[in-house]
Amino acid sequence: MSKLKQLESFVAVAARGSLTAAAKAEGVAPAIMGRRLDALEERLGVKLLLRTTRRITLTHEGSAFLEDCQRLLADLANAEASVSAGGVKASGHLRITAPAGFGRRHVAPLIPKFYELHPEVTISLNLSDRVVDIAGEGFDCAVRVGDMPDSSLVSVRMADNRRLCVATPAYLARHGTPQTPAELSRFHCLTLSSDASQTRGWAFRMPVGANRDAPAKTRASAPLREVMVGAQTLSQPDEATAPRASEVIYLKPVGPLDCSDGQVLHDWCLAGYGIAWRSTWEVEAEIATGQLVAVLEAFAAPPNGIYAVFPQRKHLPLRVRLWIEYLKEHFGSAAFWQGRPG
Repeated sequence: MSKLKQLESFVAVAARGSLTAAAKAEGVAPAIMGRRLDALEERLGVKLLLRTTRRITLTHEGSAFLEDCQRLLADLANAEASVSAGGVKASGHLRITAPAGFGRRHVAPLIPKFYELHPEVTISLNLSDRVVDIAGEGFDCAVRVGDMPDSSLVSVRMADNRRLCVATPAYLARHGTPQTPAELSRFHCLTLSSDASQTRGWAFRMPVGANRDAPAKTRASAPLREVMVGAQTLSQPDEATAPRASEVIYLKPVGPLDCSDGQVLHDWCLAGYGIAWRSTWEVEAEIATGQLVAVLEAFAAPPNGIYAVFPQRKHLPLRVRLWIEYLKEHFGSAAFWQGRPG
């Protein structure tokens, strides 16, 4: 007996709540449908359905198995459709989550265009700054910015994200330009409130043991040489030219204005009220047009990433695979982050 036919029969009976109704829809005798279900349960060694003369209900194991079967059959239907139609054809419901600010700016505008390409896919977008439990809350994919912790989730790095100090040309013309992170104490810095999530402060990369008040030109990046340690290659400063390595430090600048919302800080910065420490995804377009100027770039901390994250699955639904490829295409383009059509 075909394993696939057993799965199809199980899904049909579960969907209709009746063995007789499922058999009638397929045009077979109820006894045949019953034998398929018996064979499936015997092969798996678990009870999937509780059958009485009046009703059929799913067991706990049956409910969990039903979701996997529906996904498997949908993937098979998509694969067959893509071959018979001569192209990729996705369907079903796609649930996406993303951080609020990033999602409004860089995810939401992509979704209608993705829908135009795949009109049989319906899409829900959740914007939230909390860390969403993707698997537990039934999401297909999350877009996340920052360092990824170890987890059972699968992550695909889409682009780099740096944090830069930025200000308007007019503000810098009035107040000057800081040459080292320590000089930020002389400027109006637009910072997140103490109750916001950014607790460590602004990150900068500095030479280890350097005088952090020294001008930036004395701390240019040192040439690196490759050093073998066991089977691992490490990059270290060439002692003949640069005796110090670099480290990431955190400063907490202060200023007359702070806010718990990053978008407000961005708006204040554009209005010329001070220096802000913002992600490139937020300010790269304004830097490209000259509305904002990056300062202290020589001290910028190493980039983190922008990721697509999804639950561990052997076979992703076609709609999820296409969405991830769609994100890669856009997020991998420098023109996208600078606000130019890709």
